[in-house]
Amino acid sequence: MSNQLSAMLGAWHKDRTGTEWVLGTIYKTEGSAYRKAGAMMMINGRGEQFGLLSGGCLEADIIRNARRAMVSEKTVKLVYDGNDEDDLSFRLGVGCGGTVYIMLQPVTVQNDLGLADLCAALHNRQSGFYRQQIDQPGGYFSETPNVVGHHAHVEGAAGEERLVTPIRPEPHILLVGGGLDARPVVHIAREMGWQVSLADPRPANARAEHFSNVAAIFRTLNHDLASYVNTNRVDAAILMSHSIPIDGKALNILASSSVRHVSALGPAHRFEQVLGEAGLARAQLPFSVQSPAGLPLGGELPESIALSMLAGIHQALHALYTKADVPVMVRAAE
Repeated sequence: MSNQLSAMLGAWHKDRTGTEWVLGTIYKTEGSAYRKAGAMMMINGRGEQFGLLSGGCLEADIIRNARRAMVSEKTVKLVYDGNDEDDLSFRLGVGCGGTVYIMLQPVTVQNDLGLADLCAALHNRQSGFYRQQIDQPGGYFSETPNVVGHHAHVEGAAGEERLVTPIRPEPHILLVGGGLDARPVVHIAREMGWQVSLADPRPANARAEHFSNVAAIFRTLNHDLASYVNTNRVDAAILMSHSIPIDGKALNILASSSVRHVSALGPAHRFEQVLGEAGLARAQLPFSVQSPAGLPLGGELPESIALSMLAGIHQALHALYTKADVPVMVRAAE
């Protein structure tokens, strides 16, 4: 399974009454650290872990301490100092050299820390904030109408501090074109925990037996596709059908959708042809465009091109989320 928060919470929700659970969260870091504040992992009574709070070097000790949180039903706080020769993280050879502060909160039937609501929100692709009490088990999810930034914040008065973590669902991309070169794109995207949908009207392409792990396959390019993009909050699309009429029709549909980024396979002059086919000018497009698609990583095989395109989308979406960063202010009495 992936390390996406939705996958971790899905594993917990499926077995939430079958064993004990603990939510591990980084609430503060100083200096260099593999993961930053707001990173989470789930640990159950069988010693299974879902997600990472380090590069894998601290997890065994975190799991050992999670048992204390399960038994006491109280928050356990840990500090790993990579600069202290007497500290466990230093002895383990953790290379980051920073200090990581972690809280382990028991998750019970009586107090699920709001994780059921958070799990449902991610399933419905809703953005928002997850607020956790730092010194005792407590947490809840609240929606916000806009995509939020990527920084977690500690807020509140001393003794009542809370970690406020912006929550976003994992990226969802639409591939227009389901040929052989789409297969590595789907494979790599799914390995990262992204959702993928396909659209291709050609019967020989986008065959279900070759794309069994996608969310949906569309055989017609019409208003239903735009409705799907909006309803399922698709973040980005790749025009890779190798057909200017198909790409043009898809671009025309996407121009009236909520998609935030489009990458177009092929040289820049080809995208101008796609624009002409769609009857659009670049200035009319309500999303960012990357043409040629992807980052210049080198390589010419389908797998290398897939990696390049997904890296470009990753960079573009990260930039959009960073620009949407907003300050988070929480009163301790809330």
